[in-house]
Amino acid sequence: MISKMEHTAIIVSDMDRSIEFYSKILGFNVRLRGDNANREMAFLYLAAQPDMEIELIRDINPVGEYAESGIVNHLAFTVEDITLAIHHFKEKGIHFTSEEPKPTLEGGRMILFYGPDHELLQLVERVKS
Repeated sequence: MISKMEHTAIIVSDMDRSIEFYSKILGFNVRLRGDNANREMAFLYLAAQPDMEIELIRDINPVGEYAESGIVNHLAFTVEDITLAIHHFKEKGIHFTSEEPKPTLEGGRMILFYGPDHELLQLVERVKS
């Protein structure tokens, strides 16, 4: 039985560039970085939610179609105030796919942007209870 979200894997082309993006711009910490004969991998987490991680994978010697079958549609991050978050990330050079946040199904707001390998990322402000 599933008990929690574990991690989301993202295929990257440059591990150092992706680690810098996720750590310096989005605030993640590197828990583990290593490689084997085929792949370089890194696991990143947020201090406030250490049990949910992002796994970055860079193929060294591609085997099969792992990278092609490992495509992620988007990775979403919760923010308290989307207006402040948009301003914060614009100051760090992030360009969003729209000028304004869009409504979510549950009545919150969201906005999309891309990571360094054109992975689709999303900021979500949930409905205040």
